[in-house]
Amino acid sequence: MGRLWGSNPSNGEDQHHDASPSRSESHPRERREPDERTSLLPREAHHHLNPDDPAVSPYNLLSVRSLRWVSIFLFIIAVLWWLVLLVATFVSPPGFHTRGGGWFGFAYSTLATGILLVLLLFYATPSKTERVVLATLFFFLLVDTIIILVAYPIRHDENWVGIVSIVWALLVTAWAIICDAVVEYGKREEEERLTGRIETRHSFREWCSVFAGTILITIFLAVTILFTINLSICARDATLAPPGKLYFVDSNKYRVHVNCIGNKTNSNGHKITTVFIEGGEDPVEGRIVNWVDEVYNNNTIQRYCYWDRPGMAWSENAPSPFSAGAAADALSEALRKADEEGPWVLVSHGVGGIYSRIFASRHTVEIKGLLLIDTLPESLLHRIASPSRGFLLWVRGVIYPLGIDRLVSAIILQHNRNDRVYGRDAYQNGGQIKYKLQENLVATTLTNNEIIAARGILPRDMPVVVVSSGQKVKKDKEWNDGQRELSQLTDKLVAWDVVNGAPHEVWRNSHGKDILGERLVQLVNYN
Repeated sequence: MGRLWGSNPSNGEDQHHDASPSRSESHPRERREPDERTSLLPREAHHHLNPDDPAVSPYNLLSVRSLRWVSIFLFIIAVLWWLVLLVATFVSPPGFHTRGGGWFGFAYSTLATGILLVLLLFYATPSKTERVVLATLFFFLLVDTIIILVAYPIRHDENWVGIVSIVWALLVTAWAIICDAVVEYGKREEEERLTGRIETRHSFREWCSVFAGTILITIFLAVTILFTINLSICARDATLAPPGKLYFVDSNKYRVHVNCIGNKTNSNGHKITTVFIEGGEDPVEGRIVNWVDEVYNNNTIQRYCYWDRPGMAWSENAPSPFSAGAAADALSEALRKADEEGPWVLVSHGVGGIYSRIFASRHTVEIKGLLLIDTLPESLLHRIASPSRGFLLWVRGVIYPLGIDRLVSAIILQHNRNDRVYGRDAYQNGGQIKYKLQENLVATTLTNNEIIAARGILPRDMPVVVVSSGQKVKKDKEWNDGQRELSQLTDKLVAWDVVNGAPHEVWRNSHGKDILGERLVQLVNYN
């Protein structure tokens, strides 16, 4: 039967067995261990997955998953660093004090945290546009780093905290670029392996993800450009030399600016009574000092000195918390290093009255008298300690690195560096904002306790002159009552003058200027 049908089973079996080895030898099958490229689904001839299948994902690759876990770890570090700098705004941990206010360091840490958050939120949807924007962002951060490192005054003010923050933001940006490029490569490779082609079609969800990520990164870029402009303005302002000298205080943590005009002794070698000026809510330069300088040039007084409280004008910020008593200690140390011993007639304005009274209580022998020009009484300390004011000061500090108001002042209004350091735009300075926030935080606690103690220590026979703004006394009953309290500080009230029509800066009124000059001479010559 086999021959009838033209087949031989035995021969066929032999042929089959003979042919098998030859095919096996010509096409050997290699079995390899599974790796990240091994298909998760069984291979079928001519079968590819739908591009919308969840299995088509860059997360199939170990490298992509590993970078994501590292990014999460970096995000945790960024949040912790951000929290440390947030706390340092209110209470300075040991070693975290920055002499320039610390706002730039906080801003760069916020930027780094934001970049990592955006990276994690849109990790699986890479975009070439995002990488281009991130590369531009990296360039401006590099420029900021160079400005901070090269400009000594800024590097000195930012300290290691600010330098670490800017370098951290720079490295995070580079990391985001690397991650986005790796994810895109992995996504393209997985699409080609599982779907048979590189997918050019994107779902609506992917488009929304790419759009949102690009918008956020673009906002970060705009913010960084503003940082760069503001740092350039700060570098320019730092070239303005102070009229006096800077002295390290508080174990060399920061420097304060002190300036003295005139000789210490007269022709007979006797010490001259020095008028010492304590400013109000703004730097003394360009304000009360102008009036005192006029009196000096008229030979009415022979010598005067002034200083900038920490954070004001040329003085650097002190660690937080910082009370009026701490300021008085800093002034005492600076005067000692400047070899200034008095005797003094203290002239103070606005909130500066609190500081000068505490200083006077700690140097009773050297103080000849107090001239209080519309100064803040301790009963109204709650006005500068209000929570709403403190919150607004903190917000102003947070947005200070953007420098929008400084940009308008410098470029549009053409104000010069004098205006920004101590003049009409000084309120925009990060250092002054930080000082006012420090003042706000302790006004009704530490400072209030210190001024109460100072009132009890102040000698009852110390001469005192109170000159009040007629405008404020008429409009504000509490202010009027507070001025009356000041007139009862000691038993030797030389005069209490209410200058009708005079503003808070009484010397800007011609009649007020005359009265102030007359009262100042009385105190200097008082025996």
